[in-house]
Amino acid sequence: MSTVYHEITPLTENDCFVVFDREKTGFDFPVHYHEEYELNFIENAPGIKRVVGDSIEPLEEAELVLLGPNLPHGWIGKNTDGRIIHEITIQFHKDLFDEKFLRRNQLSFVKSLLEYASRGVKFTPEAILNIRPRLLNLSKKNGFDSVLELISILHYLSISKDMRMLASSSFIQDHVTSGNRRIEMAFQYMRNHYDKGINLEDLARQMSMTEASFSRFIKKRTGLTFIESLNNIRLGHASRLLIDTTMNIAEISFKCGFNNLSYFNRVFKKKYSCTPRQFRDNYTGTRTFV
Repeated sequence: MSTVYHEITPLTENDCFVVFDREKTGFDFPVHYHEEYELNFIENAPGIKRVVGDSIEPLEEAELVLLGPNLPHGWIGKNTDGRIIHEITIQFHKDLFDEKFLRRNQLSFVKSLLEYASRGVKFTPEAILNIRPRLLNLSKKNGFDSVLELISILHYLSISKDMRMLASSSFIQDHVTSGNRRIEMAFQYMRNHYDKGINLEDLARQMSMTEASFSRFIKKRTGLTFIESLNNIRLGHASRLLIDTTMNIAEISFKCGFNNLSYFNRVFKKKYSCTPRQFRDNYTGTRTFV
């Protein structure tokens, strides 16, 4: 697989989940992974291809997939028939449901579903037809009711028939094995200090490695350089501030560790294929944080 990008989602530790409801004509975000679970509903997307691990398939008229943490995934292509694609994305933390909670008898099916999600789970047209109205309505709920509804949706999906796992078990084993504690420590350090002027020397010292060795290490593990990895973390926080606050773009740039506004605009547009202002406009009225 070519370079897979590590995405930092807009979720914070204080959120349970986020719902994005949007319309588009195609998909141009690269194959990526993130630490959160993702439930993704797409309709009106003939000709679009879905990538989950080592599985690549064309989309049906409507599809719903559940993706586990750190599973590479993406959608590729644009509509050729002029129809507008409708996408609803729900992202929730991997520790939203405590392990002890999931071990209760009544949650056994949900526990199994979340385990299956490590390979990506595709649901049947019948399941999609039944759950679609509830997905459309989820962003209109708030507070505790919305959390209960998310659990209810996951329970319904967990007992639906003929769900199918997408990525092969061998891919998942290789993908999990390829990671290690050191790369996790490196990303944790960057997440904790993204708003400060950290550099390659600082991080290499934290990992007890030389700068040259750490540069090769992070590039091999992630497909990205140190600065690309750090920028991805900073851009993730910037995207959340663009969505969730009225701070101006210059303030957001400096708050997220970018000391040069033009550089921030350039790397933001490279990642998201739009300017920060366009990104903010695109998400106006389309997201709900719970």
